[in-house]
Amino acid sequence: MCGCGGRRRRRLGALLLLLLLGGLLLRRFNWSSLVPLQLRGRTLGLQAENSEFRLEGMPFRIFGGSMHYFRVPREYWRDRMVKMKTCGLNTLTTYVPWNLHEAANGKFDFSGNLDLEAFLTLAAEVGFWVILRPGPYICSEWDLGGLPSWLLQDPEMQLRTTYKGFTEAVDAYFDHLMTRVVPLQYKKGGPIIAVQVENEYGSYAKDPQYLTYVKMALLNRGIVELLMTSDNRDGLSSGYVEGALATVNFQKMDYSFLDFLDSVQQNKPKMVMEYWTGWFDSWGGPHNIFDAEDMVNSVAEVLKTGASINLYMFHGGTNFGFMNGALDSDEYKPDVTSYDYDAVLTEAGDYTSKFFKLRQLFTKIIGQPLPPPPMITGKASYGAVLLPQYVSLWEVLPSIVEPVKSEFPVNMENLPVNDGNGQAYGYTLYETVISGGGQLHSRDHVRDRAQVFVNTVFVGFLDYNTVELSIPEGQGFRQLRLLVENCGRVNYGLMLNEQRKGLIGDVFLNKTPLRNFKIYSLEMKPGFMESLRGVTAWSTIPDYAVGPAFFRGNLQVQYLPRDTFLKLEGWEKGVVFVNGANLGRYWKIGPQETLYLPATWLRPGNNEIIVFEERTAGRIIQSVDLPYLGRTHYLD
Repeated sequence: MCGCGGRRRRRLGALLLLLLLGGLLLRRFNWSSLVPLQLRGRTLGLQAENSEFRLEGMPFRIFGGSMHYFRVPREYWRDRMVKMKTCGLNTLTTYVPWNLHEAANGKFDFSGNLDLEAFLTLAAEVGFWVILRPGPYICSEWDLGGLPSWLLQDPEMQLRTTYKGFTEAVDAYFDHLMTRVVPLQYKKGGPIIAVQVENEYGSYAKDPQYLTYVKMALLNRGIVELLMTSDNRDGLSSGYVEGALATVNFQKMDYSFLDFLDSVQQNKPKMVMEYWTGWFDSWGGPHNIFDAEDMVNSVAEVLKTGASINLYMFHGGTNFGFMNGALDSDEYKPDVTSYDYDAVLTEAGDYTSKFFKLRQLFTKIIGQPLPPPPMITGKASYGAVLLPQYVSLWEVLPSIVEPVKSEFPVNMENLPVNDGNGQAYGYTLYETVISGGGQLHSRDHVRDRAQVFVNTVFVGFLDYNTVELSIPEGQGFRQLRLLVENCGRVNYGLMLNEQRKGLIGDVFLNKTPLRNFKIYSLEMKPGFMESLRGVTAWSTIPDYAVGPAFFRGNLQVQYLPRDTFLKLEGWEKGVVFVNGANLGRYWKIGPQETLYLPATWLRPGNNEIIVFEERTAGRIIQSVDLPYLGRTHYLD
């Protein structure tokens, strides 16, 4: 009897212990009291003094997701955040793109889709803490890693170093940016619990003093929350700075990554700042896919170690306009317009299988039901859009663009345009007069791709791979024209200082350098598009129309607009504008075959579509309700 009673008491004790542990686990991961708009009496902030994070003294795990306000229409910010919240996340991370906020030196823009304060305030309303990644360099598959192109006007510029010309520009930018950020920190009642010092500097590491400079630039302007750095495994040692928590980036779980992180900084919380949920795409390559089951299993393995995690990307969005970045290691590869990234939410904000698998995982860890995900808004197929009007670039140039005259070719950034800030994006046309023909040689001075014309007759292309072209013989003087496209500046690696665009040096005809240019800046900003709309040279499209030319038509929307996708089958390469806004690039080499058109860019009735086609034009554009991002390649 005594033995039986003892076993019962031991079983009861074990059961009580399990219940106690379960309660502790629930308290540990139930952060319902730790939300930005409810937490009062803030003093401690996020701390990383031991092997776990603590927020206001309570154990805390960061379940984060990345979403960039500048890649998502402002009207959709809340929708994407709520979806992130219903997946079980408690923290939002975002970069801050310097090149959008200070596109012209000394002129700052934090309005509309660039209203960072509104974005962060909304994140707090939805219930998110924020890790802010203000750069100044952000990588992010974004043009020049977020650095403004006017920095490259200085021929001695050394980006991401303590070179005086760079630090003076960063100081002026941070002076403005931090006045907006500081009041939104945790200790001021805001959602920002941590701020990142630069980004992935270990892969660059050109100046051992640089990270200390950026850290002090943040501290001296009132940043008081936890500082972090972020690097892949190989960059951890060189990307670490005293006084900031090092974090690691990867896709496939490898315990050695976290072990190495422990060796860099002992007895600190482990965090994967960028757990790559997918990957970006380059023109001419495949659409990269990361298997959902493999991804969720890797996330589960990370979480089993006790580490915190940030999903990069949770929602990728779009590289609208000319803002995509590029890679240049063995060869130059520009990124596509879509930043779908095979992320947890699609480019248009729809759920993927990754969303539901992650939601199931986080529900188990949190130990309580999550709120139901919002309904998905339907997409529209508006059918075929005829573009019946046409105007050649050659016809329209004299009336809307004043050329720069120069004896020598001038690179895009150093053109005397935009109040001395140079040209940042788009196309630049170089015209000169030649007599006779022969061999045109670029000496690798074309950045990145040039269409070559004699008068208005297309002759061929010059780019990184094709540096020589035959110019046909002809009588008298003729115009030689090079229409040069900036396809996107490199955003990662050691080539940042070499990202000047247009013609960056002499081009030779029969070994003689060309001289006496007329140079046209074709950045295709809203003012340019407005001027184009008013020209009288628009005519009915001929039976055979080739670029470079603009094509115009109307998309009809009968009721409230819905998201759609534009398919440019039969077109070769160019840019699409809807109601004056730059939707982005298309290119027949793929992989991307549709451009995302948000409903917020449309209005009931007529919607003007203008296509700038470089070479071979189609007749129609298809508005479809499903995206097609190209042939898929599964990441190993």
